[in-house]
Formats: sequence, C-alpha cells, structure tokens
Amino acid sequence: MELISFNGQVVLVTGAASGIGKASAILFASRGAKVVCLDLNEDGLKAVVNEIAASGGSASYKTMDVSSQEAVKGGIADLLKEHGQIHALAHAAGISGPAGKPVEEVEWEAFAKTVEINLYGTIWLTQALLPSMKANKYGRIVHVASIAGKEGNPGMAAYSASKAGVIGFVKSVAKETATFGISINAIAPAVIRTPMNATVTEEVQKYMVSRIPMGRLGEVEEVAELIAFAASKACSFTTGFTFDISGGRATY
Repeated sequence: MELISFNGQVVLVTGAASGIGKASAILFASRGAKVVCLDLNEDGLKAVVNEIAASGGSASYKTMDVSSQEAVKGGIADLLKEHGQIHALAHAAGISGPAGKPVEEVEWEAFAKTVEINLYGTIWLTQALLPSMKANKYGRIVHVASIAGKEGNPGMAAYSASKAGVIGFVKSVAKETATFGISINAIAPAVIRTPMNATVTEEVQKYMVSRIPMGRLGEVEEVAELIAFAASKACSFTTGFTFDISGGRATY
C-alpha cells in the first residue's frame, strides 16, 4: 500500500476540471496527495476542489493555459516556490481538434492549435518540471497520449499527429532522465466517456468503438487508476513506456 500511497506528495493534474483529469485528481487526493488542479475552466476547478475537500482530501487549483509557454513556465515556477517540491505530474489537458474532415480540408489554424495544446503543452510542462525533479532525484511524469497516436484515426489527423508526438517525446526524455530517479510514461486510451469525446461526431465515435474488442467506451475512473500507478513510487522500473488502456484495441 505504501508504494501506491501519495502521502506527503504534491501532485499536479492538468485538465482537472473534467474527464480523465478530474477523475485522476479525485483519486490522487483519496490516496493522500496534496493535489494541485490545473485547467482553464475556473468554475470546473472550483467544483473539483470542493468535491475533494468534502471527502476529506487536500486540493487547490490554479488556472493555466498549456498552449502558452509563458503561462506554463510562470505557473510551474510559482507552484515550485509555493510547494518546494512537485513529486508527480499527470498531464491530461488536451483537445480533440478538427474531426470528420479529410486532412486536406482542415484549416491550418485548427491543426496547429491542436498540436500546440496537445504536444507543445506536454513539452513545456516537462521542461519546466525536470530541473527541480533532477535536483530532488525523484519525479513521476505521466502524459495522456492516445491510441490514435499509435494507430491513427481517420478524420483526426491533427489529433493523431499530436499524440504520436507525445509518445515519441516520452520515449526520448525517458532515456535522458533514467538515472535521476525520474520516470516518464504515456497513457494511450481508446475512446473514453469524457466531455471532450462528446464533441466528436457520431460517425467518428462509432468507428472508434467498433475498433475496441470489448465493444464499449472506457470510463474515466479506469484511466485514472492506470495514471495513478504510473505516477506512484510503485512505478520504479518502467519508463519511456506507453501504457495501453484501449479495451484490447492495441496490444503493442
């Protein structure tokens, strides 16, 4: 139990106002973490922090735009000053981007914004946290990628490309940080029942579910359990890996 406990640890969760991020924040708090919830949706953040507090957990929040390098650098610097050490990051913030169009019809602004939020945000958060984690000889970083980053989803080229980038980034950084007591891993969900996926067209969602051998959507609580393991002391000899949580869609 001690290895999966977060007692005495500060854990950052991005995208914490809803979906996978919210479920992860609640789970971390239930296991003793001081959770810092990050998102652009302040009302959603307040609701999550209140829910955690009502259950006896410890949580605070900070609004952050992960598509802004300046906001990420400044926000992480402030949190390090406030807390001294950040033990783990669970990065679940992201957007689905343009969907249902062939790639040649996708406006570049929409494509670039998807990559900026999903990939650049991942990079900037990692860069901001690593110096402190290296100095402390401990850290756990978990980035939410996607099965789309392994296999690609038709009509979702921007999203698939951004998540493939996350997977490649994680593999590379893991090899750089392996001797510092830091693990960095990715999670590759198939389609999960989240507010983000509610915006995906019915046709695209049917395609994604049809590819899942279990024949159903995943639930945010299921993803949160895997994130919590990868962010815990128990995940001590796995780094640079992409954990599949896809109901059997991906087996590699």
